[in-house]
Amino acid sequence: MKKNAILKICLSFFIAFSACQKDFLEKKPIVGITEENFYRTADDAVAGVNAVYATLQFQISPSGHFRWFWGDIMSDDAVKGGSGDNDVNTLLQLETFKGPTNTDLLESEWSADYEGIYRANVVLEKVPGIVMDEKLKARILGEAKFIRAWNYYNLVIMFGGVPLADHVLAPSEYNIPRATASAIWDLIEKDLTEASRDLWKRSAYAESDLGRITQGAAQALLVKTYLWREKWAEARTTAESIVTSNEYQLTENYADIFTLYGENNAESVFEIQYMNASGGNWGKNNSNEGSFTNVFQRARGQFAGYGFNLPTQNFVDEFFKEGFEDPRLKSTVFRVGDAMGDRGIFTLAATGDLPSLYYPKKYFNNRSEDAPFGDPNPNGGSNDRVIRYSDVLLMHAEAAYRTGDETAAKISLNKVRSRVAIPPISATGTALLDAIYRERRIELGLEAHRFFDLVRTKQAATVLGNLGFVAGTHELFPIPQSQILATNGAISQNPGY
Repeated sequence: MKKNAILKICLSFFIAFSACQKDFLEKKPIVGITEENFYRTADDAVAGVNAVYATLQFQISPSGHFRWFWGDIMSDDAVKGGSGDNDVNTLLQLETFKGPTNTDLLESEWSADYEGIYRANVVLEKVPGIVMDEKLKARILGEAKFIRAWNYYNLVIMFGGVPLADHVLAPSEYNIPRATASAIWDLIEKDLTEASRDLWKRSAYAESDLGRITQGAAQALLVKTYLWREKWAEARTTAESIVTSNEYQLTENYADIFTLYGENNAESVFEIQYMNASGGNWGKNNSNEGSFTNVFQRARGQFAGYGFNLPTQNFVDEFFKEGFEDPRLKSTVFRVGDAMGDRGIFTLAATGDLPSLYYPKKYFNNRSEDAPFGDPNPNGGSNDRVIRYSDVLLMHAEAAYRTGDETAAKISLNKVRSRVAIPPISATGTALLDAIYRERRIELGLEAHRFFDLVRTKQAATVLGNLGFVAGTHELFPIPQSQILATNGAISQNPGY
């Protein structure tokens, strides 16, 4: 029931993509539809925003730019893996903080984010003039604002200040310089505040619309934004509005979250939808509806994966630091002797020439879940769980602590811990804040949060210094050199690169 209406975007993709290509605009439309005559009806508005949703699925466009590249591999939770150092070598250079500025990995991230921003801007300019149900119109505009904010969020936490395009740019505006990071954060805040007002609650959507952006998703991303900006009171108030909405609850069994049947569950706040039967392929995957994460993160050898994002010993050790094995480890990491679903028992010999003691589990898929036709590798079906309710609770705990309410902080923190039946935290002061940070590492492990959590909480230099992280430089990634050249130097490079 997921991944249906919101992902049927062939026609709208043609409209949105052709609108930004000069050579397309100079050709006679082969189907009689142009941007100028398309945005007329409510159906057109829905199709237009569906094209914006499609950009959320971009993972290889044309090179890989997975969230876990940046959030996990760049952190102390995982290493690159693959078939050796030369397998995506630029990613190895990035994770050791020696990365070049001309890598296609960062270029692909940059271009995918701006594609999403462009498409959102088209909807935000064209849909207001359509005569249609005003409640639906407001929702569609809220969805577009959220996705624009999401793409700018990715850009600002990775690159800092970037060019700000809050409308469809004219050719004369293409070479705009970087805005300040503060200006980007201001736009994100504005978009999410307005989206939170106009978006529907999760319970208001029909089952056929499962997976659309909700009010709770906009509020949750706004909480993240407030935490980055150290607006503790605003973060706490917004997180509490999510909690009191009663739209979300922790799933009873942590192990269920990342299963196929666990997709879009009661804990899901923001989840990017993927399907295994879209017939996607390799190349510039702007129309793929399948995920590549499944094959990239599966073990090599008999498990038919590429072996990326390998958990570190340091990460695994974290699950034992309270004197017992945290039960979430078995749902996060495969260890020798574990059954890797229906693909066989994990032994070092079974994983090929470069065995690892640990493999990521959260995005593992069974052989029985492979695509029913075509190449299964670009057609993984696992949704990307971007924001879960446990994340909201831990953000609330952090914001409550920062506003001086340790009691509220411990209540939210211990709700997350009680789900897996481990002892509550009773610490106070900085020990409580450390416990909240540690809980994020364990609860959200290998979900692409860790590196950015370390940077946001100013722990990165201490934790990652032995890996080459230099304070004042590596909080941000290098601006793709291709963008500096394409704008004739209007875009400047980040310090230290």
